[in-house]
Amino acid sequence: MTIETISLSRCFGGNVGFYQHQSKVCNGLMKFAVYQPPSPAEDLPVLYFLSGLTCTPENFITKAGAQQLAAQHGLLLVMPDTSPRNTGIVNEDLDDDLGSGAGFYVDALQEPWRQHYNMYSYITQELPAIIRANFPVSDRQGIFGHSMGGHGALVCGLKNPGMYRSISAFAPIVNPVMSPWGQKAFKNYLGDDEALWLGYDATELVKQQQVPFSILIDQGSADQFLVEQLMPDQFTQACANANQLLNLRMQEGYDHSYYFISTFIADHLQYHAELLSR
Repeated sequence: MTIETISLSRCFGGNVGFYQHQSKVCNGLMKFAVYQPPSPAEDLPVLYFLSGLTCTPENFITKAGAQQLAAQHGLLLVMPDTSPRNTGIVNEDLDDDLGSGAGFYVDALQEPWRQHYNMYSYITQELPAIIRANFPVSDRQGIFGHSMGGHGALVCGLKNPGMYRSISAFAPIVNPVMSPWGQKAFKNYLGDDEALWLGYDATELVKQQQVPFSILIDQGSADQFLVEQLMPDQFTQACANANQLLNLRMQEGYDHSYYFISTFIADHLQYHAELLSR
């Protein structure tokens, strides 16, 4: 549970910190960022943001404009890395959509990935324990993410319905078993048995497990990945069939970038703050 502080910067009365620790789950050094708001409370609600392909803990904290909003709402933000790094796996850094920066929030079953690429267990088990041991937080947790991270947020939330009180996403990969990104990652991390892939697909998971609140999703209509990779209609139909409440907002003219995220970040933090305050 020991963490090392890499840097600490004052921000809207609170602090942005970058940290690292030795992860047992990922068998190596992992990094994450935290925004701690200027609140005297000893039981802050925690909101995890999972980033997309190629991202590090720095992308969201520097581009989304979330800190001022988190300060206003009294939310502690946690931004983990998107994968282990520098594990020694051959060609780990070769592709943008596999290996470094592309952990896909699964627990890998295949060599050479299985010793390190266990991001699902890292996000749902080890990292929350680290946060509880080192920051003044309560058990009120929410989770959200972008693209691959939106996939991760939906999967973590649906597989653990009692763990999170709120779930949202920006342009998530909602049906990765049908997406070229997801198919490549799942084949390499999980193997050829496609039945195993279904356990990390939000569109499949919601058919079996729902959460007792509405999920918020924003999707840009001009997103270059909308048709081939993201396919929000698949998740929308699955939620309707399963009676899962869903607020999917198609945002006209917006793409897949952080300009899109920063435009609607206030709505997402308001959504999480309301559910986490109950």
